[in-house]
Amino acid sequence: MSSPEQDVPAENSPVGGLYVSGFEKIRVLVVDDNPVDRTLVEGLLTSNNRSNLQIAIATSGEEALRMLEDFGPDVVLTDMQMPGMDGLQLVERIRERFPLVPAVLMTAFGSEELAITALQRGAASYVPKRNLATSLLETLGKVLAAAHHDRQQARLGQCWSQTEFHFVLDNDVQLIGAVTSHVQHYLKQFRHLDEGQLLRVGIALDEAIRNAMHHGNLELSSSLKEAGGDRYFEEAARRRTIDPYNSRRVYFTARELGDESHYIVRDEGPGFDVSRIHYDPDDVEQLTRPSGRGLFLIRTFMDDVRFNEHGNEITMIFRRSDAPVAVNAT
Repeated sequence: MSSPEQDVPAENSPVGGLYVSGFEKIRVLVVDDNPVDRTLVEGLLTSNNRSNLQIAIATSGEEALRMLEDFGPDVVLTDMQMPGMDGLQLVERIRERFPLVPAVLMTAFGSEELAITALQRGAASYVPKRNLATSLLETLGKVLAAAHHDRQQARLGQCWSQTEFHFVLDNDVQLIGAVTSHVQHYLKQFRHLDEGQLLRVGIALDEAIRNAMHHGNLELSSSLKEAGGDRYFEEAARRRTIDPYNSRRVYFTARELGDESHYIVRDEGPGFDVSRIHYDPDDVEQLTRPSGRGLFLIRTFMDDVRFNEHGNEITMIFRRSDAPVAVNAT
């Protein structure tokens, strides 16, 4: 979208008493069906001989979408109330097709509630039309500064190759939530996973680390759960304080690659016979059994699951939904 000179940090560019670093020229697309309001906005933007600004005008949301590709604006100023495609719909379309172009709403009196909805759906900010003279330029400067940061982050993301986390955990289940939240935060902020994908990764990691702590390091049997009561958790608390269990650790590695994530969980317990593992994706009754429930969830939510020969290390691979799946030749 941006021209090459826009991507190179320049001397600070003045916008309404503020300064926006990183822009030699600032392209503004104004969208409003009211000619009086369009003239007012143009006048505010071009006051004080702001030669670094380039302004284009669209009289409808539909026209604005057509102009976005050719004009390549750094910011869109759009009215809320317009015939045909209104400002809310335009914001949503910009968010879908041009996610790095911020949209600022100009709202008439009484439409603040709609403006809040638009902010929730992707608008960068809004200015009541009655406050244009005092607030428009300041709002524009803040939005452009934030947009420049987002674009720089996007460019940096194109240079990214791999991220790796390593954690060494005591057998304390309260640490599990902190670890999974850390991974989910990274995936949401930098890999842009949706809420459903984040939930699946979180559940699988929780089950894998919990199994490593309880069944691996503490050697707890699922039969204790089947007996009911608190015996299972009481025994877990006891073994955490005695030899040989208390010195064992869980080693967790998260390796984020271009189109997939690798998660490795290793415990220091005796392991188990991996040949006994049986996974039937149609056997949903496994969700109600104390034994095997965690592994069933892991297999369901991850694209590939592997164990080492000793049965004390699990590798889980999660492929992003838009990533191509490799097919092995036969």
